[in-house]
Amino acid sequence: MSYGYMRNASAMYQDTSVRGKVEGADRHQLTGLLYDGLIDRINQARGALRRGDVPAKGAHFARAQAILIELRGSLNHEVGGQLAGRLDALYDYVGRRMLSAQLNDDERAFDEVLGLLTPIRDAWQKIRPAFLDSQRGVAA
Repeated sequence: MSYGYMRNASAMYQDTSVRGKVEGADRHQLTGLLYDGLIDRINQARGALRRGDVPAKGAHFARAQAILIELRGSLNHEVGGQLAGRLDALYDYVGRRMLSAQLNDDERAFDEVLGLLTPIRDAWQKIRPAFLDSQRGVAA
């Protein structure tokens, strides 16, 4: 078995795994998957930067930016009010810092955005029970 075949098999498995998660996911889970994907892509871009792999860094950066655009587009400013506005401003800042990291090979900028996004992702995972209760009409 060649390395290329193993890599393709791994990519196909990951694609199938992600597709399965998305197909059965509710809105809360989808947002969690976006956060996970964004953080993974930023880490991959940072790893490519360390290795000097410019094409991979660019590809991971582009995927991270696409996920960030999706997160930003999912904000409901009517319902979310001030929180949606703050997340929108954060996503804008993260996008600009990621661009700086990409253009200037600035690993500290990648670290900064990971430091901003990881606590939000972790908090999002913790609110899952409250979300489920609200969907069932259970008072908290």
